[in-house]
Amino acid sequence: MLEGVVVRVSLIGLLLACVTTAPTNKNRDWDIYSFHINSTVTSRYATTIITSRVANRIDASQEIEFHVKIPKNAFISKFRMTIEGQTYDGVVKEKEEAQQQYTQAVSHGQSAGIVSSVGRTLEEFKTSVNVAALSKVTFELTYEELLKRRLGKYELLIHARPMQPIVDFKIDVHISEQPGINFLEIKGGLSSKQLANAITKTQTPTEAWVNFYPSKEQQTQCDGCGDQGLNGDLVIVYDVQRKNSIGELKESEGYFVHHFAPSDLSRIPKNVVFIIDRSGSMSGRKIEQTREALLKILGDLAEDDHFGLITFDSFVSPWKNELLQANQRNLEAAKSFAQEIRDRGATDINAAVLKGTDMLNRHPREGTASILILLTDGDPTSGVTNLELIQKNVKEAIDSKFPLYCLGFGMDVNFEFLEKMALENNGVGRRIYVDSDAALQLQGFYEEVATPLLTDVQMVYLGGANLTQTNFSQYYNGSEIVVAGQITDNNIAEFTAEVIAISKSNKVKYSKATPSEDPIKASSDSNIQRLWAYLTVKQLLDKEVKSSGDEKDKVKKEALDLCLKYGFVTPLTSMVVTKPQGEDSQVAHKPKEGETPRESMLDTHASRAHASRVNTGIPGLPYYHGMAHPGMTYHSRGSPFYGRKNYRLYFYIT
Repeated sequence: MLEGVVVRVSLIGLLLACVTTAPTNKNRDWDIYSFHINSTVTSRYATTIITSRVANRIDASQEIEFHVKIPKNAFISKFRMTIEGQTYDGVVKEKEEAQQQYTQAVSHGQSAGIVSSVGRTLEEFKTSVNVAALSKVTFELTYEELLKRRLGKYELLIHARPMQPIVDFKIDVHISEQPGINFLEIKGGLSSKQLANAITKTQTPTEAWVNFYPSKEQQTQCDGCGDQGLNGDLVIVYDVQRKNSIGELKESEGYFVHHFAPSDLSRIPKNVVFIIDRSGSMSGRKIEQTREALLKILGDLAEDDHFGLITFDSFVSPWKNELLQANQRNLEAAKSFAQEIRDRGATDINAAVLKGTDMLNRHPREGTASILILLTDGDPTSGVTNLELIQKNVKEAIDSKFPLYCLGFGMDVNFEFLEKMALENNGVGRRIYVDSDAALQLQGFYEEVATPLLTDVQMVYLGGANLTQTNFSQYYNGSEIVVAGQITDNNIAEFTAEVIAISKSNKVKYSKATPSEDPIKASSDSNIQRLWAYLTVKQLLDKEVKSSGDEKDKVKKEALDLCLKYGFVTPLTSMVVTKPQGEDSQVAHKPKEGETPRESMLDTHASRAHASRVNTGIPGLPYYHGMAHPGMTYHSRGSPFYGRKNYRLYFYIT
């Protein structure tokens, strides 16, 4: 009979069995003696490698953990462990295949854990391995992401929290941008005054190097640091030069990428309708922050803009039945209305969005851009409550004439419903987190869409194939349109890029005959090819959300094939982390943004494995029932612990 067996499962915000802080270096028996983060950015595509080297300091084997945070938009593409010269690589598999492996392990009482979870801007990757006495292990995690331009800048975010001061701690960033680097700044908690002399920056017109090498003493003295070392972000903020209106085109090994972000254009006056949920669930701080943000947004409208305000609960209450010009008199009246918004009643999303759509449809203005913005914190509970019917009604009413942006306030909102409705109408879904800066989050989103420069943007590529999205309803100042694809037969001589769009006063056209005067040298692992694969998968995942039936299956298969080919961990795939012989594997899943605790992968598997009497697979060990187990604590939506991330659940089996 086995004694003292510990089965450990990492959760995605499901249950809270116990909350503990990691032990300090003084009272734990293993030591991280080297921790390196290396990030390389080319054409806004970032590849980051985290390498952690850990030593078991005692004369007995023990479990050693690797735990890091990565940006939510990133895809993990490689993970490996090296123990005593032997390397164990993670393998990306279709999620269903990994599920079977996971379920089989759990049903036998083995340690099969999910090792990623959703946070506000980061996801967590966690795994562990048993390391022999006085031996060492090296963990290496690689993730990739396309940096998105917002408000005129790109941000590369690197999070560091190794849980102890480390003698050999390094962050190295190399940025290479062929058009030239316009500006580069270093921000984040790790750029504080106490750590200023640990940061070095070297820059040429087209390249930049940022190195962060804090001493062991500095790692305990900075803001947010302590006995457990660094805990914060290093954020590299930059933008590139834009010499041509057509933007930047680059090619390599038959693939191209086109970054299009003209700024020498007049802003297009906009028609915007704000649809504000004032139902009972918006009470307290939510409604206060909504009022605060709305007052600021109204103050930022230009005089040639037209706007409308709608509040809704069980009833839809427009401020006015038509759009009004954003002159001083109308804005002051609208602000008075906004200050009186109070929470009450249920939630009729269908009627509210249809009313906003009708207002925009009834007041078309030539040479303008129309935008519909919905803010809600809950599910539809009044009027039409069938989600698919609401989506159908809204799509038919908007009829591709303008984008709908859906802002979901808090964690209780049905984000998948809002995201699909936005994507079906050329918009995006964005979660607004219930926090002290919620008003700033709302204002920040509005600023991203506040200044339309082009509408009906069509990106045309003669001699291009397997293109990412090429049609965009609007282009906003400070943003960027990115298109990637393949060059047919790698025939660069016959490849032509063309952009056709509508500006404030007329139709505009940009064209370029060749991707680049100085093409990228061919390589077996083209950065542009992986950028194309990343962007294609991202857009296919969005398309899968808004598709149904055979089309949904087709899109899902196409995305899955690319994920498996390029080794991306996405909501369709999982990484099986292979461990040394005699130990169990672990499965890393990438959860969706809208995924609630009840919908998480662990809940799915655990309910299958433990919904009834389960054999642990250990001779002499009694059966146990369900997920309930001595020492566990369940937390409902009303609990202060509900929604907390990175919980660890321990089963002590004797």
